Amino acid sequence: MGAFSIAAKLDRLFRQVRVPGQAEPSYMAVAEAIRARQGVPISHTYIWQLRTGRRDNPTIQHLTALATYFGVPVAYFLDDEQTRRVDAQLDLLQSIRDAGVTEIALRAADVSPQGRETISELIRKIWESEQQPPA
Repeated sequence: MGAFSIAAKLDRLFRQVRVPGQAEPSYMAVAEAIRARQGVPISHTYIWQLRTGRRDNPTIQHLTALATYFGVPVAYFLDDEQTRRVDAQLDLLQSIRDAGVTEIALRAADVSPQGRETISELIRKIWESEQQPPA
């Protein structure tokens, strides 16, 4: 496994991927949603064990189900470079939420990963241009 543990990655998703203004989802809610929407048997206890590092060798089926639930590619759990990219997007979305630009964030949620990367790049360029002193 790479520099980021499954527990750290899952913890990040729980903390950041949620409806603005609401608490993070409970383990029970995540397990029930995965079972109902994806048909993957998973328990809230198992999710808690993965998040706390008590279990650290999940099946690809469970990783895929968790990734689908949180709206990230399964590679997020397997490839540290992918983790960095998704984390950068999560940071961007958090900044957008913090800035009160929720409409953009809501629309970006339905955009492809390449589209979100483009949005991120555009926002970065605008930010950089606004940080430069006037000529």
